[in-house]
Amino acid sequence: MARIRRNLLAFLVLNLLAEAPTHPYEMKRLIRWRGKDQLLTINLDSLYHAIAQLERAALIEPVETEREGRRPERTVYRTTESGLDELNAWMRDLLVEPTKEFPRFIVALAHLAVLTPAECRELLERRSLLLEAQIASVEVGLRGSADLPRVFVVEAEFALALMRAEMEWLRSTIDELRGGRLAWDRDELIRGHRSSTDSKEAT
Repeated sequence: MARIRRNLLAFLVLNLLAEAPTHPYEMKRLIRWRGKDQLLTINLDSLYHAIAQLERAALIEPVETEREGRRPERTVYRTTESGLDELNAWMRDLLVEPTKEFPRFIVALAHLAVLTPAECRELLERRSLLLEAQIASVEVGLRGSADLPRVFVVEAEFALALMRAEMEWLRSTIDELRGGRLAWDRDELIRGHRSSTDSKEAT
């Protein structure tokens, strides 16, 4: 039995099959209907790859093949007992354990001094405009999901809360940059860093 390499799409498929046996086309329809395609890019090839991973790990199994009219045969899958156990363990790990995740934006913030304050302000202003559009898009999506049970959209609510918090931070930081309360001189920082390094090496 192969061990499953945990990834978001495999987790999504395992969740769907824990609800009821289904085939890949129906999985894709449900993923779109519930807005889970906002979490990651999904096509049939990636879906079949995730299904194959889960089947090799004996977490799901085929139960029947069905055909509708002239459409190709479709294999219906279901979770195994091992699959349900893995899903429960996976879910608990994801919900309980905080992880040190460093998105690209945080990595960039850690090295702001490579730019001038003016350059940073301009780039953060551009980011705020893009983020504002994303917030509006998520808000529209949530309004369009009003007919779904709320449990299917809580991740979108959480994502929206994070984006709004980031927008508040961006606006505050842009104001600080604009008013000169957040400022630095790159050359001076480099000289200071080198001087500090030389002093440590001398001791």
